[in-house]
Amino acid sequence: MAELMVRDGTWTFDGDAVRIVPGRERGVHKLRQDLGEFTVPLAALAGIALEPGRKGGRLRLRLREGADPLLQVTGGGLPDEANPYRLTVDAGRVEVAEYFVDTVRQALMLEQIPDGPADRYLLPGPSVPLSAAGVDGVATFDGERVHLEWRWNTSETKRDWGPRNFTLGALEAVEWRAAAGLESGYLRFRPRGATERLKPEHDPNSIELWGFKKESGTTALLAAAVAARLPHPSAGTGKARPTAAPAAPLTSSAPLAPAAPRASAAAPAPAEDHDALLRRLRELGELHRDGILTEEEFTATKAAVLRRFHTGG
Repeated sequence: MAELMVRDGTWTFDGDAVRIVPGRERGVHKLRQDLGEFTVPLAALAGIALEPGRKGGRLRLRLREGADPLLQVTGGGLPDEANPYRLTVDAGRVEVAEYFVDTVRQALMLEQIPDGPADRYLLPGPSVPLSAAGVDGVATFDGERVHLEWRWNTSETKRDWGPRNFTLGALEAVEWRAAAGLESGYLRFRPRGATERLKPEHDPNSIELWGFKKESGTTALLAAAVAARLPHPSAGTGKARPTAAPAAPLTSSAPLAPAAPRASAAAPAPAEDHDALLRRLRELGELHRDGILTEEEFTATKAAVLRRFHTGG
């Protein structure tokens, strides 16, 4: 038995699995606290390392590709502070952390655990039911059905579709992407047979995400909970493949079911258009006032919009 207890959380290894309990201190990321206590079986591990720091260090678990639905669906998009497989080690606990690393490494070697991709999820994913809010909508998942409700600031396209409901059997995949600069992130539910996609602000299968601290952590957990109940990405391929969203901007989407005419689904005016930039600035101000964007996120995004405003793109 090896145990490491620090302010950031507690990790325990009993020879078969690592039990992870997040800390409850103010500095512990909300995603980790919402995820709560969970267990990582030895078979899901590819390695462990202690990374030195100025005051102590960071303990980090490396999981096999495809073993964890959360890592699979976020595709490396979680910031370090939200990563549940990273633990900040206080200076006085470095020797204990080194012993913990040695113990886990010995077990991996003795059990001859492969470090290649997993062909099935070895962790169950976050507990349900879950509810997660984005910029323009709220998603709920009870373990069998996904429900989307739109907020007051959603696009006309999404309002035309109305609330959305999906059974697990109707879904091919769930995609999650964090926002990056002026490019919105999204939580997207991809129905079977759908090939084209709209931008997230107009896609009735997506909730738009700006920033990370306020809303995106819970949306990542909800995406992982859905992914854990869908067929594994490697099913029928013999190898794991990421389900994370592609990096390139998405421009179009196929409809899920008959609904209102799609004339309003045209792409919005280019970002260089001053009217569009002014609207974006107003939206940013409202989101900051409502607490959806932090001061840091609001300042950075507003500065990027103003640069485009003054340079014309």
